Amino acid sequence: MKLSRFFLANLPVMLSALLVMPVSAHTPFLAPISFTPAHESWVSLDAGFAEVFFQPDVAFDKGDFQLLTPAGVWQKPGRLEAFKTRTLIEHQLTEKGTYRFSTGLRYGAVFRFYELNGERKAIRDPKEALPAGAKLVDHYQSVTLAETYITNDKPTAVALKPYSKGLEVVPVTHPSDVYAGEKFAVKVLLDGKPLANKEISVFKAQDGSEHEKPYLNATTNTKGEAELAMADTGIYLLHTRHTAPAPKNAEAPNYGYVYTLSFQVEPAL
Repeated sequence: MKLSRFFLANLPVMLSALLVMPVSAHTPFLAPISFTPAHESWVSLDAGFAEVFFQPDVAFDKGDFQLLTPAGVWQKPGRLEAFKTRTLIEHQLTEKGTYRFSTGLRYGAVFRFYELNGERKAIRDPKEALPAGAKLVDHYQSVTLAETYITNDKPTAVALKPYSKGLEVVPVTHPSDVYAGEKFAVKVLLDGKPLANKEISVFKAQDGSEHEKPYLNATTNTKGEAELAMADTGIYLLHTRHTAPAPKNAEAPNYGYVYTLSFQVEPAL
């Protein structure tokens, strides 16, 4: 996957990272044009799916876009426009404090992976039968969630409260208080319970032509916690995924969760 420059007036626009799957896949992202509110505290965000950093290919559809105010109230964005390649969000931050912007859970395609003659392949059509002699190795529905936090004035903590549903990354260090040379502490939860030994990848937004590699990888401890050593300023995307049994009456026996979080690392104090 290559990186390409996508900055306008030196403002980061979008973030994404590769979803590590055995087939070509798009990564969900939700990223503000600027982590600093603009005139009259308006903010704009982009949401979509991409294979190449900063180049959305598909709009984030079927989501339930919402935001959590500093007072702990869920609201719909002031404006939401879905186009072919991206979804655009605008909202005026009328309160001081930290807002949580979310795509909401998106229940996507159902995949069946099978092995035949030493090769691994995938089927998306639920009506298509497995080839003769094929061995089913995985069967899940994709469930994606992309989030980001924006602070108007000074950081507050109400919007950081976990959902306790599905896969999520809960900031321990406030995401608006991450500085170069320090650690960004997070906790990974599955249905509200700590997820141990879970790998987290962090990608940095940058310009270049080399194949993208994670800026860093980390693994959670037995409490689901991880400390991300953020040495450099910039815009980043945190990415993690997990497969777990789906509830009864779901479209597949398992859910393939993907969670991404865009955040900014400020210059050292």
